[in-house]
Amino acid sequence: MQIDTELISEEQSDALYERKIFTVDKGQEPFRIDKWVQMHMEGATRNKVQQGIEAGFLTVNGKTVKSNYKIKPGDEIILMSLINPEHTILKEEPIPLNIVYEDDYLMVLNKPPNMVVHPGVGNFSGTLLNGVAYYLRQQNPQLNEESLPRFGLVHRIDKNTTGLIVLAKTGEAAAHLAKQFFNHTVNRRYIALVWGNIQEEEGTINAHIARHKQHRKMFDAYPEGDTGKHAITHFKVLERFNYVTLVECKLETGRTHQIRVHMKHIGHTLFNDIEYGGDKILKGTIYSKYKQFVDNCFEACPRCALHAKTLGFIHPHTGKEIFFESPLPADMEAAIDKWRQYSKV
Repeated sequence: MQIDTELISEEQSDALYERKIFTVDKGQEPFRIDKWVQMHMEGATRNKVQQGIEAGFLTVNGKTVKSNYKIKPGDEIILMSLINPEHTILKEEPIPLNIVYEDDYLMVLNKPPNMVVHPGVGNFSGTLLNGVAYYLRQQNPQLNEESLPRFGLVHRIDKNTTGLIVLAKTGEAAAHLAKQFFNHTVNRRYIALVWGNIQEEEGTINAHIARHKQHRKMFDAYPEGDTGKHAITHFKVLERFNYVTLVECKLETGRTHQIRVHMKHIGHTLFNDIEYGGDKILKGTIYSKYKQFVDNCFEACPRCALHAKTLGFIHPHTGKEIFFESPLPADMEAAIDKWRQYSKV
């Protein structure tokens, strides 16, 4: 039996889902799939396996099956399982949410800056999911704690990145959406303000991404060899302001810090990106008036200038494509307007 494992993550340092691929041996006798998976997954219970199968988190040869399916030699079994299950119980907090769309299957929210998406070490409260847990409890007081959809988080964006994020409200929707993110079929476009005047009108960055060799909280681009994970970002110039450029980035893959790492790799670090060195003057003049102007821009947008503007995907229940767009937040608009005015002087 062959087993391949890959993690599914997006713009964050911890993966959300683990994708395991099993190839059944040639000599395998017919055997119930729920029992077989339980035997080959450390710590798995039969009940949890059956719940995962019912939710659509397991496929055989690309199709969902029932728990009594009998495996055959050569079957390819793909199982998606949630990482960090210890955080399934959420502290409910009345946090304001900007809900763009909601139905019985999913929610699309517009995340503000300076908000962590989910609880973790050092951030057990005040997160987007804490607010979602409270919101769903108000809708359905009978909901038990373990039913709150921690599993519904199929992608993430960084604490200081603003914009659109989708949450599944059912297991079936979570599985469907997770597969779309894994297969890179989700339409995601980001708006970023970057240092420098990009020469090309548009381009593609193709470089693997992995942990930085010296700074473990950072990531780096590895264009040569097989280090890291395959990552592709397409960019298009929207507006030029001499020393900074406004760009649209379309993700073909969803690696950790992908846009931030890729843009730095081509010499155009995101504006005010503290972790990657964008919080100091990288292009421009040496005059004190210019330094004061840049400091004013940093004050207007006191974070990495990155916004998840569009999000499009296939609805897990209707099968129809749906698309959402979020306007630039006020802080980024303020900084961009300052640069726009400055570049005209």
